[in-house]
Amino acid sequence: MSGRLLTLVLLIGLLGSAFTLAPQIGALHLPGNQQGYEPVQPIAFSHRLHAGEMQVACLYCHSGAESSRHAGIPSAGVCMNCHQFVNAPLGALRAEEELAKKEGRKPRRIISPELQKLYDAMALGADLKSDPRKTPTPIAWTKVHNVPDFVYFDHRPHVATGVACQSCHGPVETMDRVAQVQPLTMGWCVNCHRQANLVGVAGKKVNASIDCSRCHY
Repeated sequence: MSGRLLTLVLLIGLLGSAFTLAPQIGALHLPGNQQGYEPVQPIAFSHRLHAGEMQVACLYCHSGAESSRHAGIPSAGVCMNCHQFVNAPLGALRAEEELAKKEGRKPRRIISPELQKLYDAMALGADLKSDPRKTPTPIAWTKVHNVPDFVYFDHRPHVATGVACQSCHGPVETMDRVAQVQPLTMGWCVNCHRQANLVGVAGKKVNASIDCSRCHY
């Protein structure tokens, strides 16, 4: 009887351990698979706001995807196309306007803390003009989506064919902080090419290569 009881206790313990460890085991990835990687960036840029609510096209900021292997990170100058005029969220601006009206004064310029980081990186003064007393510093963005060095990936044919950015990068327009959604493993890429050859891309027939030398040479 004691042997059966011991076996039952061990079985319950084993099942309990498996239930507890299941989420951690499910989160494990093979080496090089950074699925779920979501680094904190030096400026809290929200793709949800820009690409989602404001409907800014991906290629407006990542124009390199059409003409280069790499989509690239937009220069601070591209940001300034809008943010020389837009300095803070609309709610903060309206609140300042209402307060200024009550106090009988002109509204003060409101600058959000995150945009101030952009202006500081560009060595701009309070008037958003170059301040000779300041030194421009690059914004140290952290790259999210990476493939191994021995893999050749080119954005150009994918963009030209009409592959949606979300196919590889996930629903970026819903993300306040970008995370890697897809595994970007060789098997995942090969299966995507096979599926594209079967059903086409954006209504067009394609011939996506599954030859090893296409990505490894």
